[in-house]
Formats: sequence, C-alpha cells, structure tokens
Amino acid sequence: MREINIGEIQGFRIGQTQNLEAATGCTVIVCDKGAVCGVDVRGGSPGTRDTDALNPVNNREKVHAVLLSGGSSFGLDAAGGVMRFLEEHRIGRDVAVTVVPNVCAAVLFDLKCGSSTIRPDFEMGYTACQNAFSGTEWQSGNFGAGTGAIVGNFGGNNLAMKGGIGSFAFRHEELYVGAVVAVNCVGDIYDNKAGKIIAGARKADGYGFADSEQLILNQYNENSDLFSGNTIIGCIITNAKLTKSQATKLASLGQNGIARVVKPAHTAFDGDTIFTMCTNEIDVKLDAVGILGIRAVECAIIDAVKNAVSFDIYPALCDLS
Repeated sequence: MREINIGEIQGFRIGQTQNLEAATGCTVIVCDKGAVCGVDVRGGSPGTRDTDALNPVNNREKVHAVLLSGGSSFGLDAAGGVMRFLEEHRIGRDVAVTVVPNVCAAVLFDLKCGSSTIRPDFEMGYTACQNAFSGTEWQSGNFGAGTGAIVGNFGGNNLAMKGGIGSFAFRHEELYVGAVVAVNCVGDIYDNKAGKIIAGARKADGYGFADSEQLILNQYNENSDLFSGNTIIGCIITNAKLTKSQATKLASLGQNGIARVVKPAHTAFDGDTIFTMCTNEIDVKLDAVGILGIRAVECAIIDAVKNAVSFDIYPALCDLS
C-alpha cells in the first residue's frame, strides 16, 4: 500500500469552485461512464439530494456525479448546474429525447462564515463541472465545499476554528481507493499520529482546546440548538468492482474514518454523509476496500484542516502557535 494523488484514480473527474469573499463553494466528482454508488447518512441533520434512489432495493444502476456543496439547503441548487453540464456533454441515462444525468448531492451549513446571502447555485455547479473537465489541479483547504467550513463550534463561533476540504488516496497493487471530504463538524479534530486535538473548540482565553466532548457533557441537561447545520460530507472513489449493496456497505465503513478523528462524531447537529463511487474494474474483497476507504476518509479530514487558512474570526491550524 502506498499513498497516491487523488487524481491518479482513473475514471473520475473532480472539480471545485468557490467564492472566497462570501466563503462558500462546491465540489463535484464526475464519472463519465457512471459509477455504482452507495451512501450512508449519520448524524441528526442531513441535507441531501436523490439519495433514496441509492437504496439497494431500488433500480438506480449508476450515478454520474456526486456534488458536495456549502450553502445549507440552498446549496442543493448547484446540482441543477451539474445536471445541465452533463446533459450538454451527453453524460447520463439515454431516454431517447435526451440524456438524464443521475446526480446525488449533500450539503453543509456554512452560512455563518462569510456571507449568508451568497450560496452555491446553478452557475457554481456548472463551473465546478467545467473545472473538472479542464483538469484543474486539486486543492485542499479553503476551496470548493470546504471554503466556508468551520470546526468545533459547540463553545460558540468566536472560539471555533477554520475547517476545509481535503483528499487522500491509496494504491495497493491494482486496487485504488481515495476520498474527498469537506470538514465542517461540531466536534474537534483529533490527529492520531500526533496523539492530540489539532483543531476544534478553543478555550475561552484562546489558548489550547476546550474539548468539545467535555463541553457537551457539562451541558448534558440543556437542549441548545446549533441550527442543525454542521456536517462532514464526502465521497470515497475506487476502481473496485462492487454491487450496489456492497457500495452501500463501503459508505457505512467510511463513516468509521470520521469516528476515528472527529470527537464527538455523528452528533444530532451534524448531517454526516458519505457516498461511494465505484468504476467496477477489478474484483476485490470488500473488507480490503473498506480498510483503505476508512484510512482515506481519516487522512482526508486531517488534510483538510492542515491546509485550511484563517478567515474572519476563525483561525486555522497553520496560524496557531
């Protein structure tokens, strides 16, 4: 097993666009030929599009794109731009009169970072696809769906930190597995290699971390509302040959990557959603794909916060002493 660039996984195009001033954006993963897709939703506040079709009992065979977007529920509008771009490029189900792209999406809440009135829309979704097809180089941090992401806001926004989007990928012989993840969670980010929290809710004096799990325990008898708007959203991509039910299981396994590094994970205020997209090229054992998928999600989350830069009141890891 060795680390590779996410762009080395063949069959996928990844594009992003963002409004840096408004602190929002979107990320799209396109598979021209269509990919077997699964999804797993954890946490209590998801925002998604067209995920029911991914249930293994339904007849959706392939998905042509997965959109990850900021903007809360407003950001689902960006999927329309993805649909239009793919239709223009004849990517989708042939229904004689046109092609219908299968596009799934998940959104995160970034309305408190930057402008709350500017959200990913039709044009942003279209532009993200243009960037995917032009071969724009992948960038982690304040880009795409991670542009306005923050982490550790249970102690208040003034003590939260900047999140972002990250990627990570592995190759083991002929098996390729990678993940793209936007990190915008209630909890703290724990780096297992460093053995410590590296981003999250800071102490009131701004020095050190307050420990979000302890903050929640200290307020165990209070029902506060964080506007149900945080969330980690991501997609595992692979060349593995999986059935729809196996792809769904892989998405479920991918949530373990979140649980390894986010403390606490899958809270009532998060809408953690992981998709999987499989090009079905090589026969594999699901558990082998799962091992790499979990690691890829875990490492992509760390990649996101390590590459994030400070914005407005939200300091990034790179600026902490």
